[in-house]
Amino acid sequence: MKTKIFFVALFFQLFAWSCHHTGGNVGLQEKAYPPAPEPPIIHEVEEGTAEDEHQHNTEEYDLIRENEFLDAKQNPLSTFSIDVDNASYSNIRRYLDYEMPPVDAVRIEEMINYFSYDYPAPKDAHPFSLSTEVAAAPWNAEHLLVHIGMQGKKLDLDNLKASNFVFLIDCSGSMSDTNKLPLLKKSLRILLDQLGQEDKVAIVAYAGAAGLVLPSTPATEKRKILRALDKLDAGGSTAGGQGIQLAYEVAKQNLIPGGNNRVILATDGDFNVGVSSSADLVRLIEEKRKDDIYLTICGLGMGNYKDGRMEQISNAGNGNYFYIDDIRESEKVFGREMRANMFTIAKDVKMQVEFNPATVKAYRLIGYENRRLANEDFADDTKDAGELGAGHTVTALYEIIPQGSSEEVRTTANLKYQQTSLSKQAISGQDLLTLKLRYKPLDSEKSILLEEIVANMTKSFAASSQNFQFSAAVAGFGLLLRESQFKGDITYDRVASIARGSLGEDPNGDRADFVQLVRKASLLDD
Repeated sequence: MKTKIFFVALFFQLFAWSCHHTGGNVGLQEKAYPPAPEPPIIHEVEEGTAEDEHQHNTEEYDLIRENEFLDAKQNPLSTFSIDVDNASYSNIRRYLDYEMPPVDAVRIEEMINYFSYDYPAPKDAHPFSLSTEVAAAPWNAEHLLVHIGMQGKKLDLDNLKASNFVFLIDCSGSMSDTNKLPLLKKSLRILLDQLGQEDKVAIVAYAGAAGLVLPSTPATEKRKILRALDKLDAGGSTAGGQGIQLAYEVAKQNLIPGGNNRVILATDGDFNVGVSSSADLVRLIEEKRKDDIYLTICGLGMGNYKDGRMEQISNAGNGNYFYIDDIRESEKVFGREMRANMFTIAKDVKMQVEFNPATVKAYRLIGYENRRLANEDFADDTKDAGELGAGHTVTALYEIIPQGSSEEVRTTANLKYQQTSLSKQAISGQDLLTLKLRYKPLDSEKSILLEEIVANMTKSFAASSQNFQFSAAVAGFGLLLRESQFKGDITYDRVASIARGSLGEDPNGDRADFVQLVRKASLLDD
């Protein structure tokens, strides 16, 4: 026993020495930051006791109340923030290796937006283009789908803004599994390969307390960055709030004016020391985003994964949220789509749709439940909304019950003091809806308004585009996984058939993999 204690003590002396020589406060003149914390001695635990976290599944997902149909005459406006997150899809994929996912893990908009679509490139001064299409819904022949697509402008690689990245890495004991910290190290190597001569990287780690592992370092010093990264080990409790505060301080001290300043938080979300409640963390992030420092969250692991917490933090922090389930997903997020994920081209992007009650009896927004806004928030430039990345596509779907349908729709009682009458333009029946969009340029706090009319012209599902059909297939899959009351007559076989017929070019095989994922779900769902 004495021999064992001796080697444990020796190990942590060596660990402290390595942290000191790979981090410290070198190169930071304004403020000396604490070095990365040493993990505490891990006591042996009898197998099967409550202290063994792997014996218990403590994953958490926020409740999703599915959007219902709203009467278009009484509720003509629908307002929401765009969402470029896609963590839900890769998390669902992880589940479907063994079991069906929890219904609240299924966010349909993130499933749809996991995939890129072939929308036209922007041609005017705005940093994105808008596309719309209307056709029959594949799960209910009496309903219509409205497909709204955005295509972000791609970066001019010859005039790329310099990046100031701070890796904020959870090194707590819960991150020791091979699909957490070890996978993360390999993932960040992929990101480093994408950086240029003007970029710089810092590393902050937290476990019990937060510390600086690597001061802001030119990305050209790749060996130095990798040495610091490789020395990280998991151990201790999780001081997430302290880590976030320190990472933003480091990012702000090394701020590149007009550049791409971003904190990249990698964690399983299991914060349990200091500021750790979801509400407190959201308030902390809302305060930090005022410095024009963006946030990317990478979730990892299983068993104690805190999805809802990370989605809330991401939404509050001018950021995006991914789930890394394997090295292929790392290559997608940090490799081939790095610029779309790490470079913002428009901020606080909101959509508002006004439906024409003369042609639309009722409507429902598919997904985006956690992104809905009050209608008055649309013109309020102080209200936060989603950010659009370079080259990103964003897709939204509305399901519509056409006017004239015999289907009953829930309505409120008639008003005593007000009456609603339709305008001549509405009665003409030429318009289905008006799409309005607001966004802020990166250098402005004043939004720009765009507006587009969608005509009352529909086509059969078979005559719709590949973009329309594939997004509808993914939405139908989400309805099945959520056991939705609105799934109609859609089946796994029908979803797979639609997806196979709308694969398009699919150079990286993402859409083909989706078909296989549908097959897995059909076998698991009994």
